[in-house]
Amino acid sequence: MEKEKFYITTPIYYPSDKLHIGHSYCTVATDTMARYKRLRGYDVMFLTGTDEHGQKIERIADSQNMTPKEYTDKIVTGIKELWNKLGISYDKFIRTTDDYHIACVQKIFKKLYDQGDIYKSSYEGWYCTPCESFFTEHQLVDGKCPDCGRDVELLKEESYFFRLSKYQDRIIQYMEDNKDFLQPNTRQNEMINNFLKPGLEDLAVSRTSFKWGIPVDFDLNHVVYVWVDALTNYISALGYGTEDESLFRKYWPADVHVVGKEIVRFHSIIWPAMLIALDLPLPKKIFGHGWLVINGGKMSKSVGNVVDPNVLVDKYGVDAIRYFLLREIAFGQDGNFSNEALIQRINSDLANDLGNLVSRTAGMIEKYFGGTLPKDRTETPFDADLKATVAEIIPKVEEKMDNMFFSDALIEIWNLIRRTNKYIDETQPWILCKDEEKKGELANALYHVAESIRIVSIMIKPFMPNTPEKIWASFGIKEGEATTWESTKTWGILPAELKAVKGETLFPRIDMKKELAELEAAIKASQATNIANQQKKKEEKEDEYPAEITIDDFCKVQLKVGEVLESKEVEGSTKLLRNVVKLGEEERVIFSGIKSAYAPGELVGKRVVVAYNLKPRKMMGEMSYGMILCAEDAEGKLSVLTTDDKEFKSGSGIS
Repeated sequence: MEKEKFYITTPIYYPSDKLHIGHSYCTVATDTMARYKRLRGYDVMFLTGTDEHGQKIERIADSQNMTPKEYTDKIVTGIKELWNKLGISYDKFIRTTDDYHIACVQKIFKKLYDQGDIYKSSYEGWYCTPCESFFTEHQLVDGKCPDCGRDVELLKEESYFFRLSKYQDRIIQYMEDNKDFLQPNTRQNEMINNFLKPGLEDLAVSRTSFKWGIPVDFDLNHVVYVWVDALTNYISALGYGTEDESLFRKYWPADVHVVGKEIVRFHSIIWPAMLIALDLPLPKKIFGHGWLVINGGKMSKSVGNVVDPNVLVDKYGVDAIRYFLLREIAFGQDGNFSNEALIQRINSDLANDLGNLVSRTAGMIEKYFGGTLPKDRTETPFDADLKATVAEIIPKVEEKMDNMFFSDALIEIWNLIRRTNKYIDETQPWILCKDEEKKGELANALYHVAESIRIVSIMIKPFMPNTPEKIWASFGIKEGEATTWESTKTWGILPAELKAVKGETLFPRIDMKKELAELEAAIKASQATNIANQQKKKEEKEDEYPAEITIDDFCKVQLKVGEVLESKEVEGSTKLLRNVVKLGEEERVIFSGIKSAYAPGELVGKRVVVAYNLKPRKMMGEMSYGMILCAEDAEGKLSVLTTDDKEFKSGSGIS
């Protein structure tokens, strides 16, 4: 019988040089679901990868004197190392710089263009560079990006547009007909009420102001908008549009896209519209999880509150970190991260409940029976209730897992662990061992505890992939029929003459006060190393340029006197003024980041010093021709260089 298919994805990550525990949270959750489905007998495809195009990466690479591909090659290696450390069992890792992905994106773009779903026009709108996102005026929050809260730029440029508005009603209808399409339900309500029903605008799907992207192959001045590029990975990874579409036919539509809540809009509106336009099935479910927060704020590198998962895994082990992330936070909601909460979970749930249960059970079998239980056993009055608890909990765990309620599933599993510990207290092996006539009850009690532990070890395997093997080693369990998910539904699979050996402590108890001090020091050391590395990169980059230049070099710079005719605010920018400067018979637009020092209009009539022969560059959707020179003090205060001598007319050279 052919296995049922299950296709699950994480978002493909922007290749940052410092993935934090918040990024790990999403990927660990997705991995847990993939492992669970494999354990249930599904044919699983788990996809993750990196989103490597866009203006943001182009700028970072340039600042490090690298090509974008050189930069992303370096970062991707680190991401794969982290995923390996966290036990991420992906089946495929896609990079948007992969040739097959580029070819797929170009093919889709051309198809949509040929059928009239993409057309050429010009665009003016609000753009957030860090989020690589366009927004309409009403979507901004206090004039800033609604996702990250940063400043946005008003951009105007020629662009290709996707007829997103054409598919608005069909997406609304699909969501209303499929109430579980976007989970949790609050996300679906948000998309319908805040984005779809107010009306969608056609989406600009190409850019001309930078080059690091997939070229529009029939118009090479344009590169494909990064989100159209990124979303396509879910089908390009399966070979869509190639000669071999066998994986696409096998696994599409995806069973679930797991994404952070900040990118739900792209996955639940833009992606479905693209798929409808391509006449392809929509994914069965999109799950928008919440954020890890620290002191009420989203964990973010830009605000400096990130926690390095490498530090945590090195100190506590991967299984402890995976357990904490999935137990502490209800998947779909925001959850607070703190070192105190982490250590409390390790001590209470892992060391006291699970670790102690395994250790003392194996220890008692060794102590009372030399490590091997006898065949002859006598039932106790408490057996039936323990077995009933197991039978009740297994379907509850399955139901929670199928709905991605990871924390609730772990609560049910820990209910069984605590019930098993209670069973030990009820049967009192330390009393039974004193009466030779009670040896049958003692053997029975310890067998029941060991069998319950076997079942627990299977149920925790998706969450904690390394711990079950350690448990199995303590009770002589070989991976196979006794460790399948279906075996949890049959009581008594362990052999009657069970052999046990007390192994290593699974989760040593932690001294809270001492550990918090050490952990804080380790995290600070990691942050200090990161800062030092960034400073080193900065110094290395500075060292690439000569400290001194010759007179010939200096003579290449043309400085001229310019008269400021106009100086205005730039809508959407907190730094720039748009100046019109007269240079002899010529007038030029020059953008200058001096808004903090000069009010709009304050420079009008002033004669300023202009770097005349700089290469023009596009700023805020418009070309800027030159630079107004300024002095800057140690505190960053600016002062424009001017000449008050009226004899020097605009356009005069400076030497």
